[in-house]
Amino acid sequence: MQVWPGSAYPLGATFDGNGTNFALFSEGAEKVELCLFDENGEETRVELIDVDAFVWHAYLPTVQPGQRYGYRVHGPYDPASGQRFNANKLLLDPYAKAVDGQIQWDQSVFSYTFGDPDSTNDDDSAAAMMKGVVVNPYFDWQGDRQPKTPYAESVIYEAHVKGLTMTHPDIPEDIRGTYSAIAHPVVIEHLKKIGVTALELMPVHQFVNDSTLQEKGLSNYWGYNTIAFFAPQNTYSSAGGVGQQVQEFKAMVRALHAAGIEVILDVVYNHTAEGNHMGPTLSMRGIDNIAYYRLEDDDKRYYTDYTGTGNSLNVGNPHTLQLIMDSLRYWVLEMHVDGFRFDLASTLAREFYDVDRLSAFFELVQQDPVVSQVKLIAEPWDIGPGGYQVGNFPPQWTEWNGKYRDQVRDFWRGEPTALGEFASRLAGSADLYEHSGRRPVASINFVTAHDGFTLRDLVSYNEKHNEANGEDGNDGESHNRSYNYGVEGPTDDPEILAIRARQQRNFLATLLLSQGVPMILHGDELGRTQRGNNNTYAQDSELSWIDWSAIDQPLIEFTAAIAQLRHDHPTFRRKRFFTGTTVRTGNGERLNDIVWLRGDGTPMEDGDWDAAASEKTVGMYLNGHGIAGRGERGERIVDDHFLIYCSASDEERELTLPPSEYSEAWDVLIDTGAQEPHNGRVDAGTALRIAPRALLVLREHRPPVEHDFSVAASIAATNGLATGAIPTVAADASEPQD
Repeated sequence: MQVWPGSAYPLGATFDGNGTNFALFSEGAEKVELCLFDENGEETRVELIDVDAFVWHAYLPTVQPGQRYGYRVHGPYDPASGQRFNANKLLLDPYAKAVDGQIQWDQSVFSYTFGDPDSTNDDDSAAAMMKGVVVNPYFDWQGDRQPKTPYAESVIYEAHVKGLTMTHPDIPEDIRGTYSAIAHPVVIEHLKKIGVTALELMPVHQFVNDSTLQEKGLSNYWGYNTIAFFAPQNTYSSAGGVGQQVQEFKAMVRALHAAGIEVILDVVYNHTAEGNHMGPTLSMRGIDNIAYYRLEDDDKRYYTDYTGTGNSLNVGNPHTLQLIMDSLRYWVLEMHVDGFRFDLASTLAREFYDVDRLSAFFELVQQDPVVSQVKLIAEPWDIGPGGYQVGNFPPQWTEWNGKYRDQVRDFWRGEPTALGEFASRLAGSADLYEHSGRRPVASINFVTAHDGFTLRDLVSYNEKHNEANGEDGNDGESHNRSYNYGVEGPTDDPEILAIRARQQRNFLATLLLSQGVPMILHGDELGRTQRGNNNTYAQDSELSWIDWSAIDQPLIEFTAAIAQLRHDHPTFRRKRFFTGTTVRTGNGERLNDIVWLRGDGTPMEDGDWDAAASEKTVGMYLNGHGIAGRGERGERIVDDHFLIYCSASDEERELTLPPSEYSEAWDVLIDTGAQEPHNGRVDAGTALRIAPRALLVLREHRPPVEHDFSVAASIAATNGLATGAIPTVAADASEPQD
């Protein structure tokens, strides 16, 4: 076999149209062998002679796409000093752009003998290891253009590749659960119907299926167990695993972009699948353990763990930082993704010990001409000391707003103390983000996410029901801020079904009409249940997949209608925070951009919040003429005025609309507690009744009455109401029966 010196850059296996360059970083290695495997698993070893700046490299002019490969790295095995080299273990290239096969769990993939963690095991692991694959980088993008949707106009949909598509009857069976299924027209049509502008995929970097889960008959369904930061997960490919997964992923991105939908990846750069000191030797541990992982200062046998998974990547090492940045750039430039959601992002900010917003990782992202230009979303916490960092990430970043989730849940389940903070969350969480110069879009608002109850389960269960996970119910969050309304789980009580259906609509309307960027969990818009399991990380089954045969069509229509309302009115997606909460009325003075209202239609004062909290009801006036900013052509943005009333009371309340200086009259667009549609104008100062646990949205009256919320008609029709241009979303249709 011909072997040429090649180049130290780029790292990984790079096919140039003729042959392939291989380059691997290892500072502590004494010798590196490239191992090539044919279709029968026969191994050919090529020693890498050339080394530049700790990068071992060679160019093989005959190696083509589809070639399987790995590495054997020679050096000392001395865990006490942090060194874990063992040339008997085949190692996956951290820069592998595709991976073939899965780990076959046996003694050989561990560098110690079971039962004796201080021993050395020299069994050859090649037969049990997944292999890297040389890929063909060429793809016909057909003029693909990234949508580049502004944050303020974004609606994010968090989804699992398999869970979203596995049971859809209109998707061919042979592609269900794959990238091709995501690209299928029926999925794209559904996403567009409910207003989605960005699909946030749960981990698609190649991950490892844990042996402990396999022994229980379970699997690592969520995928937060990454082993290769450049490779798309091969089990989500319908076309094959020796490079076809790359082409299929690109085709998915191309199809979504053609529909105007961005692709955001949930990425896990905080740890790897190699676990703690008892974990397997699969890749970085055997390549350069000291460089890639944070080790305990007093005993380097052990790993510093800020993630709860056994290890943390060493972001204080420049080569590890390079790996992360190279991976991010690759997914943007080569795979055309539009952004990233960083799992346990606080860990990436621990350059030394504390979470530091001035860490090297943030500096690299800030100055990178590629990565700095895409959407960057932090999960702003980890399990380490001081790890909860909501509101503290740099200005370039947006954040999953866990405080939004908690306060919105508390308000709608009737916690009286939640009213003041609920109002702050509804208005964009200025208390969290304004101090650092950020805008409302810094807040990624969500009520549910993959980790926890689905929306339907949030209103159906008081307790988690995780018995299927095999951990005696000890896993998962116990404080869910949920409410079952009298029966735990399924019921045929029509009153309970009605209030559960209404609450789902309350949550969705709150989410989509709050300032900030809404994120919907896949299936929440159609009533998906996990039967009370709030931690389905190991449940690759009907329990966690969307059941497309039991969808709540009225809820889908409601979600689509609210999303359209948000899209049509910039009042609900302002680019700047409100200026205050007090109001000057009368004498021709201008109303403020936001006014919090009491039930009698007068502005809330500081002393009113406690009383309003006991009534669990609050009103909000949004001045459509007070939107800061300009349109694309520099024109001043002017919208309609809106009123939003939220009542979490279990009693009906009387509301008096504010006086005429707010608006002479109003049209009711949404009433989640309505038993019949509201027709015609409602004059200023009119008394209205709001049902228990209901949300009401009114728009300033515009003669002639031409309601632009006509999507609501389809919801009204499902409830037996008159068809036509009905301005009210009557949302008390019963849930699907279990």
